[in-house]
Amino acid sequence: MRIGILGAGQLAQMMAQAAPELDCEVGFLAPETDACAAPFGRHWCASFDDKAALAEFVEWADVVTYESENVPLELVEQLAVTVPTYPPVAALRAARDRAAEKQLCAALNVGTAKFEVVDNPEQLAASVAKLGFPAILKTRREGYDGKGQVWLRSVDDLAAAAQQAASAACVLEAVVPFDREISVIAARARDGQIECFAVSENIHREGILRLSVNRREDRQQRAAHSYITALMVELDYVGVLALELFDVGGQLRVNEMAPRVHNTGHWTPVGANYSQFTAHLLAVSGRPLPPLQWRSDCAMVNIIGAMPAVDAVTAIPGATLHDYGKTPRAGRKLGHINLEFSAQMSTASRLANLLAALDCVGETALAGSLCEQWLAG
Repeated sequence: MRIGILGAGQLAQMMAQAAPELDCEVGFLAPETDACAAPFGRHWCASFDDKAALAEFVEWADVVTYESENVPLELVEQLAVTVPTYPPVAALRAARDRAAEKQLCAALNVGTAKFEVVDNPEQLAASVAKLGFPAILKTRREGYDGKGQVWLRSVDDLAAAAQQAASAACVLEAVVPFDREISVIAARARDGQIECFAVSENIHREGILRLSVNRREDRQQRAAHSYITALMVELDYVGVLALELFDVGGQLRVNEMAPRVHNTGHWTPVGANYSQFTAHLLAVSGRPLPPLQWRSDCAMVNIIGAMPAVDAVTAIPGATLHDYGKTPRAGRKLGHINLEFSAQMSTASRLANLLAALDCVGETALAGSLCEQWLAG
C-alpha cells in the first residue's frame, strides 16, 4: 500500500515511521527542501500547484492523506475525484473555517463558546456588544499555535482587532473561563468502526502546547468520546480526528477540531497498544482498527526552540527523546519527550521524573500542584 502525504513535517515524519510495520510505503508532496520527513519516504519537492509533480504523486499513491488542515482545500477537492483521499473533504472544509466548525458543532449539540461571525470591521463593534469583554478575534481560516488571534480585554484593543477584521474574515469568541484544557483523539475506519484514545490534559503557554498527560479515567472521558463520535459519524470521517476542549465547570466546550494526527496524541506510542499514527494509516488504507487498549500512564513534553542535552533526557527513567531533525528557531517545535510511568512507580517518583523532563526543556515553571494532581489522580 502506497500512502501519499501532503506535507512533510514532523507529523508526516511520525506517520512514515509507523508505516513499515504495516507494510506501507509513504511519499510526501511538499515544497520544503529541508523537510524533516523527507528521509523517511519518497519526496516530491514541489509546490502544491506543480502540475507535473502532482500528477506523478497521484499516479504513485494508492491513497492520499494530509498532515495539516492548512493544505489547500481546492487541492484536496481535486485529488478526491481521482484517488481515495482522507480525511474527507467535508471535514477539511469545516476544520479550515472556524465559523463552519462552530456551526457544525451547534447543529450536533456539541458545546462551543459563544461566538459571532465578523466579516468586516463594521461588524466588530456589534459583535463585541453582544459578547462583551473579554473576547478573542480569530481569523476564520488558517492560524495555529496562537497565530491569527487578537485578544480584546477592553475598548483599548478594538483598534488592533479592527485591523485584523479588515484583512481577513474572522470569528469573535467569548473567552471561556475554563478550569482546564483537555483533548481527545479518535480514529474511524472506512467501515465506520471507531476507536477512541484516552483523554489528555494539556498545558499551553504563549499559544503553544507544552505538556500533555494522558488520563485513563478522566471524569470527562465519556462526554469527550460522545462529542468526537458524533462529529465523525456526521462527517462520514475516515482517519484520525482530534478535538481540543475546555472543561468549564463540568461542561465541555469545543475549542477546535483538527482532521489529522495531533500533538496532544504524541504519547500514544507508549500509552496505548498502538499509536495515533498507526491508527491513521490503518484507517485511510482501508484496514480494520484493533480494539484500543490502555498500556500505561504517561506524559509528553514538547521541545520548543532548542534541543535539550540528550544525556540529561535519557537519564530520566522511562523517558524517550524524539528529535524531528529540524533547524532550531525560537518558538519552533523541534521534538518531544515521552515519559512512561510504570504501575509500580510512586506519585513522588512520577512527579520527580516529570520535573526532570520539564527542566531539560526549560519549562520547570509549568510544574506544580496541578502536575501532582494529574499524577496522583
